[in-house]
Amino acid sequence: MSVSVFRIRRLRRAGVSAAESSVTGIFLGVLAYALFSVHDATIKWLVAELPTWEVLFVRSAAITAACVVIGRRRLLEQTLTTPLKGPLLFRGVLTMTAWICYYTAARSLSLAQLLSLYYAAPLMVTAMAAPLLQEKVSRARWITVLIGFVGVMVVTDPWGVPLSLPTVLVLLAASQWAYGVILMRQIARRESSLLQIFFTNVVFFVGTGFACLFSWQTPDLRQAGLLFLVALFGGLGQFSLFEAARHAPASVMASVEYSALIWAFLLGYGIWGDIPPITTFGGAALILSAGGFLFLSEWKTRARPAG
Repeated sequence: MSVSVFRIRRLRRAGVSAAESSVTGIFLGVLAYALFSVHDATIKWLVAELPTWEVLFVRSAAITAACVVIGRRRLLEQTLTTPLKGPLLFRGVLTMTAWICYYTAARSLSLAQLLSLYYAAPLMVTAMAAPLLQEKVSRARWITVLIGFVGVMVVTDPWGVPLSLPTVLVLLAASQWAYGVILMRQIARRESSLLQIFFTNVVFFVGTGFACLFSWQTPDLRQAGLLFLVALFGGLGQFSLFEAARHAPASVMASVEYSALIWAFLLGYGIWGDIPPITTFGGAALILSAGGFLFLSEWKTRARPAG
């Protein structure tokens, strides 16, 4: 058998392995956004009674402490010796800045306008994946992202969004999150998920801790229990998301992000009794169709014979 045939088979096996990894990443990504949706719903309860900075400070402190307990001495050594300190810290700052821009804009925009503008992020991730990560973004992945975005438009009905400072802030938050996803994928190729979680939460711990100096309120027992749930779901969600980034290309993760909208509407109905309009179901169907199309596309690649 010629050397070229061996090489072809090796390349096919590598392609199947990458596809299997993408399927795993899709599952982990859907899990991550489901956990984040419960996390956000719990925060929504808490911020009606406690300052937002305090909720995030306690969450970050708890997750940081959990990372130290799990990683122990090895994690601290990695923190000191990693050559990626700059990108890790920068991504943490980028994420926190995106969060500040998003929630500042939320004071002036409706939820529909906010989500519609923010969900430009998956499109940005897909556009940046090829030049920054050298990913081959397939036609199926582009189709998935575009269908998902159309689904968001149908769900939120944002027509007539004026150009203003809040809209600019949301788009800035989307671009920061999009680049943060690119960085997450780059770092995941060389460092562990635990290290990424640690750096991210240290940045939030320091930033929100400073804000808490001016707005601290001692939580009661019920609030403390909810704070524990925020930390639990936040930590598990972060771990699932970072692990998903280790398995799936950024262009795949961009499409998976749309699943968060489905979870948000389900929780809104289950917890607060929010009954969405009929257009929501049409948009949700488009988003689910996009997710199914992506999964089948990646699975088809995975199932392709190696020889």
